[in-house]
Amino acid sequence: MSHHIDMEDHNDAEPVLLSKHAKNLLRFLNLLPARMASHDSTRSTIVFFAVCGLDVLNSLHLVPPQMRQDIIDWIYGGLVVPRDHEKNCGGFMGCRAMVPKSEDAEILECMRKYQWGHLAMTYTSLAVLVTLGDDLSRLDRKSIVAGVAAVQKPEGSFSACIDGSEDDMRFVYCAATICYMLDYWGDVDKETMFQFITRSLRYDYGFSQELEGEAHGGTTFCALAALHLSGQLHRLDATTVERMKRWLVFRQMDGFQGRPNKPVDTCYSFWIGASLCILDGFELTDYARNREFILSTQDKLIGGFAKWPQASPDPFHTYLGLCGLAFTGEPGLSPVNPSLNMSMAAYAHLQHLHEQWRSADGRGNEDLSVSSALKQQLQLSKGVEATSTTTTTSNSPLISAQ
Repeated sequence: MSHHIDMEDHNDAEPVLLSKHAKNLLRFLNLLPARMASHDSTRSTIVFFAVCGLDVLNSLHLVPPQMRQDIIDWIYGGLVVPRDHEKNCGGFMGCRAMVPKSEDAEILECMRKYQWGHLAMTYTSLAVLVTLGDDLSRLDRKSIVAGVAAVQKPEGSFSACIDGSEDDMRFVYCAATICYMLDYWGDVDKETMFQFITRSLRYDYGFSQELEGEAHGGTTFCALAALHLSGQLHRLDATTVERMKRWLVFRQMDGFQGRPNKPVDTCYSFWIGASLCILDGFELTDYARNREFILSTQDKLIGGFAKWPQASPDPFHTYLGLCGLAFTGEPGLSPVNPSLNMSMAAYAHLQHLHEQWRSADGRGNEDLSVSSALKQQLQLSKGVEATSTTTTTSNSPLISAQ
């Protein structure tokens, strides 16, 4: 049975420890534990989870102005702008390992050969910049999109970077988000992208990561979001959409699983939940059971959410767990744009940038309306704000160290 949580009737429900989660994410912007050393090459994704998580928690004010600027400058430090004689490899790198602190021209030129934009790192870097309110004026939008087009495969899929990478639905999504956020598609072939996505639809109406693969919740999100962002979701017929909703709804046990006969996992409260939001079907889920599972992975001591109960929290599951709760209208959380995986506040800033760019290009203001699912989220958020108590407000101060 589908229903919404009435916070007034659930005063004894376990609270979301908003302040502790904010402190947990803020910590990742200052110091990373040794166990995360293997993620150094994708450091911008950790910044994405932390910054965007704080935004969903309405807690970006906890990041001091100078630190905000330092993060913005660090992100721009990974921007690759190809020279005329180089390959189209524009975009952002995930770390600075390929940017040596040297003035030796020979060393710098040698390292230049290994400085490539990466689609996932470019997406997360752009999202961080938008979330922090940057105007993206330091970007050459066409150069970045040329880098996206350069890694598109003939069958419509995308590689992560210009060489040495797999290509699958994850990078189709990243390509779509980059082009959408930059409001420019350039030479990206949206038709072959659409054909790749639809050929990846499996017999059970979930999408696989690559052709002939198994349907998966994460890649189903990537496929649907890419269709939505590229303006092609309407090309799916009504029967197909209803069958997709059925497959997605059947992924709920208490929380959500990514595939049939697999355990539930906090992150799928976003992947499956966002997919249903895109299809205007999230109201078909059981909000209370979803919330109960997510909170079972909440670390009450240091904050954060984990993959499973009794597991260690991490920035990835913390952010996606918060987004999953935001879809249900959890008090104290900002509404989330499911397709872009960022707050509606960040999305509003992005819309403002689009309006400026279009005005400068003489294109005027095109339709930037949100889907009915997003409008429903905004209404949910406004409805629960009135019933929020001091124990669930995001404006509460950080809890002192335990």
